[in-house]
Amino acid sequence: MYNKTTMRKILVIGAGQSSSSLIKYLLDKSISENLHITVADMSLELAKKKILNHKNGQAITLNIFDDFDRNNAIKNADIVVSMLPAHLHINVAKDCLKYGKSMVTASYISNEMKALHQDAVHKNIIFMNEIGLDPGVDHMSAMKIIDEIRTKGGKMLLFESFCGGLVAPESDDNLWNYKFTWNPRNVVLAGQGGASKFIQEGTYKYIPYHKLFRRTEILNIDGYGKFEAYANRDSLKYRSVYGLDDILTLYRGTIRRVGYSRAWNIFVQLGMTDDSYTMENSENMSYREFTNSFLAYNPNDSVELKLRHYLKIDQDDIIWEKLLELDLFNSTKKIGLKNATPAQILEKILKDSWTLKENDKDMIVMQHLFGYELNGKKHQIESSMVCLGDNQVYTAMAKTVGLPVAIATLKILNKEITTPGVQIPINKEVYEPILVELEENGIVFKEKEVSYLGYNPEHVIG
Repeated sequence: MYNKTTMRKILVIGAGQSSSSLIKYLLDKSISENLHITVADMSLELAKKKILNHKNGQAITLNIFDDFDRNNAIKNADIVVSMLPAHLHINVAKDCLKYGKSMVTASYISNEMKALHQDAVHKNIIFMNEIGLDPGVDHMSAMKIIDEIRTKGGKMLLFESFCGGLVAPESDDNLWNYKFTWNPRNVVLAGQGGASKFIQEGTYKYIPYHKLFRRTEILNIDGYGKFEAYANRDSLKYRSVYGLDDILTLYRGTIRRVGYSRAWNIFVQLGMTDDSYTMENSENMSYREFTNSFLAYNPNDSVELKLRHYLKIDQDDIIWEKLLELDLFNSTKKIGLKNATPAQILEKILKDSWTLKENDKDMIVMQHLFGYELNGKKHQIESSMVCLGDNQVYTAMAKTVGLPVAIATLKILNKEITTPGVQIPINKEVYEPILVELEENGIVFKEKEVSYLGYNPEHVIG
């Protein structure tokens, strides 16, 4: 194992929201595992907040663009965790390579990161990526069941995977049943940049952005009721990675409460989610003027009436109540953003209503469906996970992103995970022990057999 008398040094770069549970886990283990945790951030105050005056914690200021400081911090660590924005990992990775240090991140593998694979293998170090929530927990929980099905000789027919960051039922107090638990900008721009694509019963399917929020799937989560999901941009990204090249149905989606997507579609149809141009005089515009700028001129009708007619919304439709709740027709509230795009303005308006309050809690919901054939019979497994936040610091998002990162870091340090190179957590060596420990920390997947939902291709054209 390791020399009990030598402190093992872990460097965590980035003390943002998603690092709270990660740092707490490492500090809680620091005495029994002989760890010293250095938290580095541009903001010393933020880093200090995260180490809670723990004797085995240290906060430092780090400018990630200062080569000398970055080199120094990495050189002195035994392993590095990067919680920086994805595009900044590469500088850290190159330093880790130089000094022979393993590194863990929660972000998608970039092409530049992938290119370091052979060098990492040569140095016998591990660059573990995509080990947060989505990507991360989704990979591990899916591969566990896919591998189990394969081991007993089953043939995979269907894999559907859904994930969403939502508001906990006890804090769900608006008509949209939604609040921002992650980057609001990503929510506003969701689904843009090309058609969503997936495969259903062997047929490729495409949903263009302007139709995306009207084509939803309904899910049931035991104990939490009904949810809906809209398709992710590229469901086929992990087809080969998961070894599902021959699968008939592969679909990945984002979870919301039922009714959210139909209402969100109003913003899409109006053009409020557009991020490609800036609006004149946006700084002095009122919320009402913003809404009116997407509607035809009519000297006789109010903004409300024009919008209802244009989008055929009845006065007693819940969608109308949802729009009113956001104050879209307020003539005194100002946008206050210079040269803003419609998407930036919409984000500002939504933040008024959808920002978590001090005592609000968030909720992460994930569900996978696995359809397979064994001995001529078709089966389906439903695997669901719900995680609730404790408070505004130890949110469900911080737990589900940060804990897998922390557990992987310690397992690499303890040489329980040893395969070198640039990778994601799809191998049994990685996912098995991490899923066990996630369960101990309240991130639990409940599996059950359900009836197979696939179609009979002989009778139904997909």
